[in-house]
Amino acid sequence: MSPATDAAAAFHRVHGRSPAGVWSAPGRVNLIGEHTDYNDGFVLPFALPHRLAAAASPRDEGKLGVATLGDDDQLQHSGLLDIATLAPGSVVGWAAYPAGVAWVLRDEGYAGGADVVIAGDVPSGAGLSSSHALECAVSLALLGVAGVDLDGNAPDTPSRPQIARWVQRSENDFVGAPTGLLDQTASLCCQDSCVLFLDVRSGEQEQVPFPLAEAGVRVLIMDTRTKHSHAGGGYGERRRGTERAAELLGVKALRDITMAGLGEALARLPEDLAPLVRHVVTENQRVLDVVSLLRGGKLAEIGPYLDASHVSMRDDYRISTPELDLAVDSARSAGALGARMTGGGFGGSAIALVREGDLAAVRTAVEAAYDRANLRRPRMFTAVPSRGAGRDQV
Repeated sequence: MSPATDAAAAFHRVHGRSPAGVWSAPGRVNLIGEHTDYNDGFVLPFALPHRLAAAASPRDEGKLGVATLGDDDQLQHSGLLDIATLAPGSVVGWAAYPAGVAWVLRDEGYAGGADVVIAGDVPSGAGLSSSHALECAVSLALLGVAGVDLDGNAPDTPSRPQIARWVQRSENDFVGAPTGLLDQTASLCCQDSCVLFLDVRSGEQEQVPFPLAEAGVRVLIMDTRTKHSHAGGGYGERRRGTERAAELLGVKALRDITMAGLGEALARLPEDLAPLVRHVVTENQRVLDVVSLLRGGKLAEIGPYLDASHVSMRDDYRISTPELDLAVDSARSAGALGARMTGGGFGGSAIALVREGDLAAVRTAVEAAYDRANLRRPRMFTAVPSRGAGRDQV
C-alpha cells in the first residue's frame, strides 16, 4: 500500500471513520548545495518517491490530536493539544513537529482543530528530510481541513514558498532546530523528473530537467544508518559560525562573497571561520556549474563537482563521518562518476552518481567495505526525482 492508503486506514482504525482527506509530502535528496541555504545561497534538491502522509479531519473545539503509525504497525498518540495555548517548549519529542506547524498556522489565522494520523516510508534520521516531510504534510492537511485549496485561485491562498517559510519558522522557533529553507521548499515545490534550482535569497525557482534514464545513470542513495539531528549542536555551531563570518566581513550573508573575492575574505577571518566561508563560497559556485551542465544536457559530467563537494564538507565544513567517507570512497573506487554526503551531516546518507551498468558493482563494493570495517551495511536504493507535496486520492 502507499503511505496515503496506510494513513487513511490508520485513521479509520483510530477514529472509526474515514478522514476528510489525505495529504502527503516527500523526503528529499540534495544533489548539491549543502549548508548554503541559510547563507542566502543556491541549492539543487530533488524530491524522493518516499513520502509521509497525513490523513485528517476537522475538530470543533480547537484541539489537535496526532497519531503516527510506526514500522511495527503500532500507533503513537500525542494526546489532545490545545492549539490556542501552544508555545515553544510546551510540546517535546516527535509531537513537537506537528504541534509547531499548528502553532504557526494559528498565528497566520488558521486556528481550526483537527485529528491527524501520519504514516509513511521516508527513512527517519537518514538525512533525507523525514521531519520536514512530516511538517509539510501536516501543514497541507491542517490548511486543507480549514478549507484552503492550494490549487485553487482564491486571492488569499498561501503560496508554496510561503508555506515553506511557515514550516521553517515552526522548526526554528518551536522545535528549536536552526534549519534553512532547502528541505521545506524541496518537499513542497519539486516536480517529477527535475531538480529544483533555488536561489534562496530571491526565492526564484527553476525546474531543471534531470533525465537519469536517458543519460544511462542512476542516483544511488546510501543510508549509513548513523542517525543525525538538526537539533544537535554541530549544525547550529556551523550556522552561527557563518553568521559571525558574514558580520566580520561586512556582508548580509556569505552569498555576497564571490569566488574572485574569496582569497581576500579568507585573509580577514580568524582561523576557525575561514574554512566555513571557503566551503560556502565554493559550494555556491559548484551549484551554478552543475546547473550549467544540466541545462546543456551533460548530466553524466557532474560527477567531479559531487566529489569536490564532499571533500569540502569533509575538510572545510567538517560535518562528515567515517561511515559517510567510507560509503563515498568505496563507491568512487568501484566506478561511481561522483559521490558525496548529502544533508546536514554528522550522519545520515551519501549519494553516488553511477552508470547503470556499474550499479551492481558499486553496491557490492560499498557492502564489502562496510563488512571489512565491521560496520552494519548501509541501506541502499536508487531514487528518481518525484512530485512534491499535495493532496492524495485514496
